[in-house]
Amino acid sequence: MGKVIVAGGGIIGLCTAYYLQKAGHQVCLIEKGDLQSGTSFGNAGYISPSHFIPLASPGIIAKGLQWMLSSSSPFYIKPRLDMDLIKWGLTFWKKSGRATMERNIPPMNEILQLSRHLSSEIKNELGNTFRMAEDGCLMLYKNASTEKHEIEMAEDAAKMGIETRIYTAAEIQAMEPDVEVNVRGGVLYPIDAHLHPGDFMQTLKQHLLESGVSLQLNTEITGFERKGRKVTTVLTNNGSFSGDEVVLATGSWLNLSTRDLGIELIMQAGKGYSMTFENVEKNLHFPSILVDDRVAMTPMGGDLRMGGTMEISGLNSNVLIKRAEAIFKAAKSYFPNLPVSFPSKDKIWFGWRPLSPDGLPYIGRHSKYDNLIIAGGHAMLGISMAAATGKIVEEIASGKQTSMDISAFAVERFD
Repeated sequence: MGKVIVAGGGIIGLCTAYYLQKAGHQVCLIEKGDLQSGTSFGNAGYISPSHFIPLASPGIIAKGLQWMLSSSSPFYIKPRLDMDLIKWGLTFWKKSGRATMERNIPPMNEILQLSRHLSSEIKNELGNTFRMAEDGCLMLYKNASTEKHEIEMAEDAAKMGIETRIYTAAEIQAMEPDVEVNVRGGVLYPIDAHLHPGDFMQTLKQHLLESGVSLQLNTEITGFERKGRKVTTVLTNNGSFSGDEVVLATGSWLNLSTRDLGIELIMQAGKGYSMTFENVEKNLHFPSILVDDRVAMTPMGGDLRMGGTMEISGLNSNVLIKRAEAIFKAAKSYFPNLPVSFPSKDKIWFGWRPLSPDGLPYIGRHSKYDNLIIAGGHAMLGISMAAATGKIVEEIASGKQTSMDISAFAVERFD
């Protein structure tokens, strides 16, 4: 076993380091932050095999066109002349057909199922200090057209062996006795789970430190040295680091990292927002997705997190209050007497989701280098796919047969 440099300390990087260390590799993880914030911290915390439909799917373009210019809609693209955005948009459009979606569903389902199993294994090994609850997730809807679509989705899930349960409004209300529920009905996916993502990352961080992994925090990568077909050195503001293998898991900055190595990846950052309310007196019992408004609700012990929206506006730190307000308004529409108030601006969290143009992650080697592994582009499913991605990267680095066929995730599939 050799020395592996993992660039990126989000949930993908941490799970990758976890499995590499477990397999006997010497691991050095480099992260520009302090592992106290970032995209992996403020998300909904779902581990969702139910989300087997890739982002690029039939109807998404038409729906997106309705929404894309409204700054308060669930999906917003800031109009701008940007060649990376244009290239991403054109590829996304090409990959949104039914044939492509149907081809991508099986590998999507397989990695989600694998990751669900491995996430429970991590919980059992490290202890459930991150509030993982295996209660399933509700898909709630208000409109008849949405109900029809969700029931069809449930039928598709059943064909793949995923259990679903369809409930009426009255049955949903009985499942949430502490709050008023205003819905037409819902579908429960019992296989889904949820956790507190920040606690999950802190648990992994502590385990890695105790296991001898070198964590180079507050360390920004400035470049790479190459020799022939190998990346020999990772250059940073805190010195240089060398290893036998280099894993790039830099999240929404992945395409910038690969560009430094002469590799062009098609990717965009999709900003999401969330708000967390502590010690909610009358809280939800089940995590739920408010399908008509694309909002996620996650009870985390006594706390409640609500989040959503997809804003493609570049890697900027601007907070559009209207987008957070739309999330809160949707939550109160479904749960009218939820005892929470809209927070101050400093309590509104945001983070960037790394979006590939077909909704599948990039996992694997690039033909240009013999010792470079790329892992990223997981969109809204970073937590859901993290364990499986980390396991697969370890298998690649160790020269093993991977746990599943990863050809659908090929790094060069758009070249």
